[in-house]
Amino acid sequence: MRPFISLTAAMASSIAVCRLHMRGRGSLATCLQRVDTFLLRSIGTNVAAAQTEAPRKDEADEKDGRKSLYAVQAERQEQAERSVLISCPSRTSEKKILKYLSRHGDIKKYFSYESYGTYAVVEFAKWESVASILEGAAIPSASHESMVPFKSRLLSLRNLGPADSNQQSSQQSQPQTTIPINELIERLSREESIAQQITSLTEAYQLTEENSRLRFLVCSLLQDIATAYFPECTIRPFGSSVNGFGKLGCDLDMILDLDSISGRNIKMPKAGLSLEYQMKRANSERAVTQSILSVIGTCVDQFGPGCVGVQKILNARCPLVRFAHQPSGFQCDLTANNRVAIKSTELLYLYGELDPRVRSLVFTVRCWARAHGITSSIPGAWITNFSLTVMVLFFLQRRSPPIIPTLDHLRDLAGPADKSVIEGNDCTFVSDFSKIQLQSNTETLEQLLCEFFEFYATFAFTKMSINIRKGKEQNKPEVTPLHIQNPFETSLNVSKNVNATQLDRFVALCQESSWLLQQSETVSPAGRPTPWGLATLLLPSQIAGIKSRKKRKREAASERIKGLLESLKNKNQQKS
Repeated sequence: MRPFISLTAAMASSIAVCRLHMRGRGSLATCLQRVDTFLLRSIGTNVAAAQTEAPRKDEADEKDGRKSLYAVQAERQEQAERSVLISCPSRTSEKKILKYLSRHGDIKKYFSYESYGTYAVVEFAKWESVASILEGAAIPSASHESMVPFKSRLLSLRNLGPADSNQQSSQQSQPQTTIPINELIERLSREESIAQQITSLTEAYQLTEENSRLRFLVCSLLQDIATAYFPECTIRPFGSSVNGFGKLGCDLDMILDLDSISGRNIKMPKAGLSLEYQMKRANSERAVTQSILSVIGTCVDQFGPGCVGVQKILNARCPLVRFAHQPSGFQCDLTANNRVAIKSTELLYLYGELDPRVRSLVFTVRCWARAHGITSSIPGAWITNFSLTVMVLFFLQRRSPPIIPTLDHLRDLAGPADKSVIEGNDCTFVSDFSKIQLQSNTETLEQLLCEFFEFYATFAFTKMSINIRKGKEQNKPEVTPLHIQNPFETSLNVSKNVNATQLDRFVALCQESSWLLQQSETVSPAGRPTPWGLATLLLPSQIAGIKSRKKRKREAASERIKGLLESLKNKNQQKS
């Protein structure tokens, strides 16, 4: 979305090189400062022009209140371009901060949060306000030869004076992580129905408006670095940050998109201009991706404000750069041109928008799975959140009538503009919500949660594969404990890492949770101070207690059978 013209970006890159090679010359420094001002104004004009002239895609999707993922991302990226991230003194009043910043222009959105200090996200009504701030901002130790004066939109605000002792802030600090599990259980225990508990859990765990804005802003700050090397490129979030299933505190997955650069996919002309291009020591697209990420990773490590712990994981199946962004508190993964992952993000977003029960059920099952160690942030033999989400989608496709359509049906509804083939994989599906007609299913969230556990407690995992393209079980194409077909790369099993032990734990927990929910249905929650319903499902000790009771019952039954056999044996001996 950032419409840098090639000349402007090339000038910016040249200026950065000049700074590195010709430090300490006063006349050059003055010249560079003036050119910086010119560039900021020029880029701001280009951004403003693009925002007014760029056509809106999929406007029809907004008629019923639902926006396409494209429209949501475009809106968020525009907001991020007009925003700055500011480190603020903790005792400075919000009123003083806003008064100081409003000198640069009208403020459209403001919120603060805590992460290694107090930070504020400030969105201005116009990009020129951001340019004004950057023009007037001082560069610490600018005279020191080791400093590279990279102009970032991460700023520090100091010495505005302390807040008055009787002055209260008009806005509370926005949470950026989920509430502790004990606090969540206490909140759920006060609800009057299991359906309300599910809704309450979703509201507590899903990304807030502010957290979503912060994620796009972090991508925009990284894009400022990348455009010095790749003019017109974009960095945007994908995965749980934008598909509607992300919870507060989840990682920020970002993609460096080079496909949107003008001229990249244009056929070579017989006559006219073409760019000189050379990629050294690269004989495959993977090698190119590794080289690109290596360069960006080094730059982020050396010059990215607030970026720490940078790791280049270039030999992974999908090469990436991993780092922590301290000002936001996000753990970040940056990849390049991972187009299939983008389509998977769009598909999950589409399913989540089709019916509100989809997201609520996914959030509940994910929270339940994390509480019992079914999923983990550490790589291993656990079921991943993506696999778990696909299992929920498959279950909803298997309802009678289905709550969501199959992927093949969405492909059949697609128009010419939706056609997408990536590396030989058919990733086509409809993007226009108005073309999707849903069947009338009136099952409640309480019914669906209980049926979900029943469904997978008895699923034939030893023989069957889960496939959301067809919406029905299929014979396993390979011998693995759990087989979930990748929706787009259909030859891949997204759950190949899961071993038999973990699958058995999942099935056992489904059985116990189904039994526990059935018991809760007969108990009125009115006036109960103790956990009930969904809240009990999030208590590992409760599940363990059920297991212990069932184990004792099985042992008692075994002892009775053993005693009966001994009695029969003795009788036979007496007769003989």
